Amino acid sequence: MQPIFRVPQARRLALGAALAALTAVPAFAAPLACGPAGPSRLTVTGDGQSRTAPDMASVQLGVTTQADSAAEAMSLNSDQQRAVIDALTGAGIDEAQIQTLGLNLNPLMQYGENQAPTVTGYQATNMVTVRVADLARLGEVLDAIVGAGANEINGITFTREDGASSQDDARRDAVTDARRKAELLAEAAGVDLGPILTLRDVQTGGGGPRPMMRMEAAMADSVPVQPGEVEMSAQVEIEFALTGDGACAPMPPRGPHHGAGHGSDHGPAGGPDGAPVHPPMQGDGAPAPDEPIVPGIVDPLPEAPANEDPANEAPAN
Repeated sequence: MQPIFRVPQARRLALGAALAALTAVPAFAAPLACGPAGPSRLTVTGDGQSRTAPDMASVQLGVTTQADSAAEAMSLNSDQQRAVIDALTGAGIDEAQIQTLGLNLNPLMQYGENQAPTVTGYQATNMVTVRVADLARLGEVLDAIVGAGANEINGITFTREDGASSQDDARRDAVTDARRKAELLAEAAGVDLGPILTLRDVQTGGGGPRPMMRMEAAMADSVPVQPGEVEMSAQVEIEFALTGDGACAPMPPRGPHHGAGHGSDHGPAGGPDGAPVHPPMQGDGAPAPDEPIVPGIVDPLPEAPANEDPANEAPAN
């Protein structure tokens, strides 16, 4: 009677999963009609812009003071900056819209020929960022802060507080631009544009709206302000599959140095004539998924005790 080998449950499940993976065919392989190498691919980038009117302005302004001692320079600066902030709140700017940008105190040095540098005084600078939502009153606000003692204005940046819809328009334009480029390149190459394989939203460096205009405030009897427009930008990267004659990627080179590692003249995915070899399917000898599988190598049976030679037995007393 031949021994019966029992396959452990865990091994049967592992073998069944391996067989299912071999017989599975990727869903995109059939419609693209390409071999194991897959279709050729085309990667393009698209850029999009959207312009809209701004509804907020950010102004960087501050006070710079000088004195013989550091304490005196800081005291003068604090008094003058407090007057500027009072002028801002008096012009209708909420204190939550005023944020300190930087506070610096530096010695003023004098350098002479063949002499060690000496300190002649100190300079204190206090800069703040002010957000103005009422653009119609921006010129009035600038007049007020200059009259209160602000002597540093680094510029005005116009932005859009809620620019999500404009940003979405820029992304749509970027996708349209990428597809236009891809269709042009595919037509020039004599192939057809296939489905999208990957689509990626590229984060540009700005991370927000770019102002169409940045102006320096010119101090005069009246400060003219022209908001202009702000521009939202977006960029996408799309990878397309190519179809048609000549769109399939070339097969890997065949030869004794590119085989399966045992001197064959074809790769692991090709037969002797270069044709692709498909995994076994149902009906051509492959076992069904629910059919028990007995592996060719089983655990060794326990070793039987060695037979003793009667001739070597010790004589009975």
